[in-house]
Amino acid sequence: MLWQLTALEAADRIRRGSIRSQDLVAACIERISETDDAIGAWSHFDADQALDQARAMDDLRQRGRPLGALHGVPVGIKDIFDTADMPTERGTPIHAGRRPDTDCTVVGKLREAGAVIMGKTVTTEFAFVNPAGTTNPHNRERTPGGSSSGSAAAVAAGHVPLAIGTQTNGSVIRPASFCGVYGFKPTRGTISRRGVLQTSSSLDQVGVFARSLPDTAALADALAGYDLEDTGSHSRPKPAMLAGSRNDPAMEPSFACFDLPFNDRLDAAARDGLAELVDSLDGRVEILPSPASFALAVTSHNIVHEYEFYRHLRDDVDTHWDQLSARLQTVMERARTYSDEQYQEALEMLGAAEQYFDAFFIDYDAVLAPAASGEAPELASGTGDPIFSTLWTFAGLPCISLPWLAGDAGLPVGVQMIGSAEGDDRLMSCANWLQQHLQSDEQDHTGKASSEETDL
Repeated sequence: MLWQLTALEAADRIRRGSIRSQDLVAACIERISETDDAIGAWSHFDADQALDQARAMDDLRQRGRPLGALHGVPVGIKDIFDTADMPTERGTPIHAGRRPDTDCTVVGKLREAGAVIMGKTVTTEFAFVNPAGTTNPHNRERTPGGSSSGSAAAVAAGHVPLAIGTQTNGSVIRPASFCGVYGFKPTRGTISRRGVLQTSSSLDQVGVFARSLPDTAALADALAGYDLEDTGSHSRPKPAMLAGSRNDPAMEPSFACFDLPFNDRLDAAARDGLAELVDSLDGRVEILPSPASFALAVTSHNIVHEYEFYRHLRDDVDTHWDQLSARLQTVMERARTYSDEQYQEALEMLGAAEQYFDAFFIDYDAVLAPAASGEAPELASGTGDPIFSTLWTFAGLPCISLPWLAGDAGLPVGVQMIGSAEGDDRLMSCANWLQQHLQSDEQDHTGKASSEETDL
């Protein structure tokens, strides 16, 4: 079925003329109509609008015009990214019906790449703590994670091959883990945030979801670039992430795995799955104690996040207090208590974390870590614990969740791999190497089992 194609497979077929964008988009529309009543991944979806975009992409191809890297491929957009032709309501009734005048930079880059913007995916309230109504495609009683709830669920359900999210704590990596898809947050400053809801100028980062490693890298490549209007954007050359995902490292990679101070929050299946993965690497992983500063970094992250959230959105928070959820009200009450001195000390810790990892990755290619504390929890309990992303997000490092494990209930559990700042291509190479290693091990195991059966 066309909706099952990866993004790069679809783009290649569209480019060669073996399928049309409008046929692919129609297949995705049918898939959405069949399943989204139960999942609730979309806050805005207009089938006619999507088909009109697809026809325009097909027309460009037929007229011999230049084609983008994602030409004709459907993409879902988290509902905090401004779009000139769709509402951007930020997961709150405060902004119901909000219609921006212009596209954000990310959406502009997607249009330049030829992508079809299928619609806006559900986010939690102001992309923060309060759950939205989206369910996990693997089990409708479980959360898809947050705050990029709809984006992860839409990719997992086959609504779109690609989707965009953001991460200020764990809002890409955790939903990817819970939904069993690839989730990638590049190095801080790689992708522009202009026209995206600002909850924390120091911590907000754009991320992507896909169903394959190359798709993940290709989407990140399409979005990367310097933006003068984003003060966090850096103007240095960007890593070639798709090339990285298709190549092995120059040398066999060296991995580290920290004994994290919050590992007691892992469930048994996630802990055992990661340990089994580490064991399969035959001594290529060095187990390291965590510096005392790791726990302090988590505290500092929370101060920076909440302090900035309140100050960036003070008008909405103070003016529309009664329209906030009780969960968000509790966080905002705490945010009001932070002093400027506490905030400055937390920012100093952020700088120290960046310096620590700059030195650390001289000796290691990547860190292996949990992507989440385990399987997706039940809907009533919230969107899950973000703690296994906090440290890496705080330091601005590139992180990817790889859908390789399962929990006791058979639901997905991701493995997280973390790389050096601006070493996103190197991280992708390591992920590709490790994926091939695991596939080789699985084939060896299957072959051995078949041989034993024949001998019997």
